[in-house]
Amino acid sequence: MSRRQFRPDDPERRQWQDPEEILSSIGIVQGMVFVDMGCGDGYFALPAARKVGFLGKVYANDIDAGAVERLRRRAVQERLDNLFTEVKEAEETIVCQGCADIVFFGIDLHDFRDPAKVLLNAKKMLRPEGRLVDLDWKDQPMAFGPPLEKRFSIDKARNLIGSAGFPIVSVQDAGQYHYLIIAGR
Repeated sequence: MSRRQFRPDDPERRQWQDPEEILSSIGIVQGMVFVDMGCGDGYFALPAARKVGFLGKVYANDIDAGAVERLRRRAVQERLDNLFTEVKEAEETIVCQGCADIVFFGIDLHDFRDPAKVLLNAKKMLRPEGRLVDLDWKDQPMAFGPPLEKRFSIDKARNLIGSAGFPIVSVQDAGQYHYLIIAGR
């Protein structure tokens, strides 16, 4: 089966994954500090920067320098001075100590070289009342997304997140193709 690849700004993607709706569902509001690990071109980071407003901050991190540069350019065009980017492996990234309200993994926790280390870094970044959010692919066959064998089942993701010391707050569907896990610190 051939896998359809979606660009981050692909309008078809919005049909099955609305970033504003997802961000609202996880409780992002004005003034928050939001960390987007594995941000890519900013599919979630840009709307997050709009939602947190000038009183908030968005830290967006990815290893793809081209994607981060495209995100930077869009942030400048939109005058989103509250969006800060960095090209760096998530395993080596702690953007702040205890400052984040939300550390977000947008369909990428399964992609990291060492997801357990990335989760431990997330714990260091979160405020005591902060939340970790994992949006990821369901482990079922579909025409796009990562290969099935690379995806984390809900149970695998829950166990990994729990093993990093995060109590699971909720697990829910996030549309036809994804699930959403919210954990406390």
